[in-house]
Parts: sequence; C-alpha cells; structure tokens
Amino acid sequence: FLGYMVSQRGIEANPAKIQAILDLAPPTSLKGVQALTGRLAALNRFISKSTDHCKPFFDAIKKKKPFEWTVECQNAFDNIKQVLLQLPTLQKPLPDEPLYLYLGVSSVAVSAVVIRQDGLQQFPVYYISKALHDAELRYPHMEKLAYALIIAARKFRPYFLEHSIVVFTTYPLRQVLHRPDMSGRMIKWAIELGQFDIQYRPRTAIKAQ
Repeated sequence: FLGYMVSQRGIEANPAKIQAILDLAPPTSLKGVQALTGRLAALNRFISKSTDHCKPFFDAIKKKKPFEWTVECQNAFDNIKQVLLQLPTLQKPLPDEPLYLYLGVSSVAVSAVVIRQDGLQQFPVYYISKALHDAELRYPHMEKLAYALIIAARKFRPYFLEHSIVVFTTYPLRQVLHRPDMSGRMIKWAIELGQFDIQYRPRTAIKAQ
C-alpha cells in the first residue's frame, strides 16, 4: 500500500497509486477533495512543489461556504494528472557522497529537493513542500528562503548528519544567516543549521526541480 516501490532503477512511484488518481473524476464534494489530497500525499516525495500544485484543493477544503469545484480546482486537477505521468525515479544516496539542495519559495509555500550527482548527471533523492500559514506568509523573501532551508534540514536530518550538503541559491543566504541584525527566529535557525556541514553556491538550472 506504499506510495513507492524499490526497483533496480531506484525508488519509483507506485503505478497503482498513480493510476487510481488518473482514473478519478473531478470531485463533487468536500470528502472527494479530501480523498484526492490524501492520495496525492502518498506521492509527495516524487512531486516538485506539490503544495503549489495542490493549493486550489486546499482552498476548497478550507472555505467555510458551501463546496464549490472552481475553474482553478479543475485546472489544478488537470495539471496534477499531467505531473503524475512524468514522475521521476528517485535515487538513494551513496555513503559519504555530497548531496545538493535546491530551495523554492512562492507566495504560499516553500519547497526543496535533495539531489545526488553521478558524473555530470543529477538525480533527485526526495522532494518536500510545505504550505505557509499566518505569519509565515508575511516573512520577507530571504526569511522564506531560510525557512525552506530549516524545513529541509529537519525533514532530511539523517542526510544532513551523514553528508556534506551543498545549497544552491541565487541569493546570499549564507551572509544573511550570519548578519548581526537578524531577527530572533533567524538567529535560532542559524544556530540550528550550525550543527551541519553546509556549503552555499550560486544556483544553476536543474531539470529535477
């Protein structure tokens, strides 16, 4: 019943789980949307920026007015089915090899993907995505980026403890995390991240993200 299966190629999404979603008709009730998001949750590790893809579903669940399947919901439903047809095969890291981390920030979520490199090729290890709530939505962009890193460090703690982590970012995240005028939460995050071997490099394009 897992959302994944291990093969010689790596960790693959369970095709039965994928097909079950592809076969779904558009939900006609709140319970239907909840069932959809539950099915998608089992495949989140394969989906880049899954929270952004699923935001219309979460909005439909949160609304206190009568259930409505909006145009945005239908577009997201069609889009996520296309995403499911192209899910990557994930790879397990080798002992002691460096791992690479790409961070993503949107107005509603933060996301990250852990990557391993084999020669010139990069392969995804695991995707995560987390919705922003309340005060988090008002974080400045750099704080959202730092929050994405701290969420990744907590979720991927075994990787962070056992591997050197190279963070690719287009922003001066390392400098920001060491500024003397940081907010209280940024200071706490910097201290928490200090236990890991983390390097920062300018971001380049990556197919996996």
